[in-house]
Amino acid sequence: MIYGGSFDVEGKERRIAEIAAQEEDPSLWSDNQKAAAILKEKKALQLVLEPCLDTKHKVEDALTLLELCRESGDQLDKDSLSEIHHSILKGREGFKKLRLQKMLSGELDSCDCYLSVNAGAGGTEACDWAGMLARMYTRYANDKDFKVTTMDFTEGDGAGFRGVTFEITGLYAYGYLKAEIGVHRLVRISPFDSNARRHTSFASVFVYPVIDDTIEVELKMEDVRVDTYRSSGAGGQHVNKVESAVRMTHEPTGIVVQCQAERSQIQNREKCLKMLRARLYELELKKRQDEADKMNATKKSISWGSQIRNYVFQPYQMVKDVRTGAETSSIQRVMDGDIQEFIENYLMQVSEGTLGQNASAEDDL
Repeated sequence: MIYGGSFDVEGKERRIAEIAAQEEDPSLWSDNQKAAAILKEKKALQLVLEPCLDTKHKVEDALTLLELCRESGDQLDKDSLSEIHHSILKGREGFKKLRLQKMLSGELDSCDCYLSVNAGAGGTEACDWAGMLARMYTRYANDKDFKVTTMDFTEGDGAGFRGVTFEITGLYAYGYLKAEIGVHRLVRISPFDSNARRHTSFASVFVYPVIDDTIEVELKMEDVRVDTYRSSGAGGQHVNKVESAVRMTHEPTGIVVQCQAERSQIQNREKCLKMLRARLYELELKKRQDEADKMNATKKSISWGSQIRNYVFQPYQMVKDVRTGAETSSIQRVMDGDIQEFIENYLMQVSEGTLGQNASAEDDL
């Protein structure tokens, strides 16, 4: 696992040097899986190390220039002041990056993740809202250069999705997107209502990490019920005629995972097993950390009073996070995937232990 929150610069430099030496070994590249893991670790280390060193250099530059001016007895001229100011501003930007890395210090934060969106009660309106959220997260992932793969979906009642699951691949995908776990509430004039009445819809989002293959998870196949079914949607001669999609149910825990991303049933079974291992590992990890209650709290009913964020289209435009108090009126920008500010606000307040202190009463709509 890769840890993003420690600023041991010398230790990280040593590890990068070790990886560079491993890269010189031709045998490394004969194992694609091992090579990919090594390169991912190197990228994660560089992501932390580079802002550390850059910030250090900017601060040192400003202090050196200030000391030179003091030693010479000269007054600071306009150009010197401007240079010092510029170095300080750059240093502040570096500190912001370091602070963000500190927030992503969890054991699983650097992992890829699975993200599921499920519609609440409300028929077509709720399914359409789930589809809008799915688009929002896809846009967000694309903006961060994450890869998005649709693992499974159930089409909605006339629009959107009843449920959809993505695999999102990218450094710190889970660390960022875990901030989105919960119920999301939409208020708008429904395009499906001929009387143009205002409707409230709900959809839930759940995120869990893709775990490293080196982590052992006890999984007995006799505890797993495997069902096959035909894939959804159009797809030519193979899809909809062959039961290539796979659903696995872990009987002891009730965990259900599904995959129809591949044309082959064998490949879908492999992906399902990977998803199931990830779910079981996360469950066991949270039990060990005595956080089972906290996890269950994220699985509230998909209904009024349980939401983490409100998206109001009418009578005014506002997106407001109930947990952090963060809000914006740029609702279209948010729906186009610009949610980083909400995520960083949540992560910051969690790391500082202030989550909920800045939250205000929910809008009475």
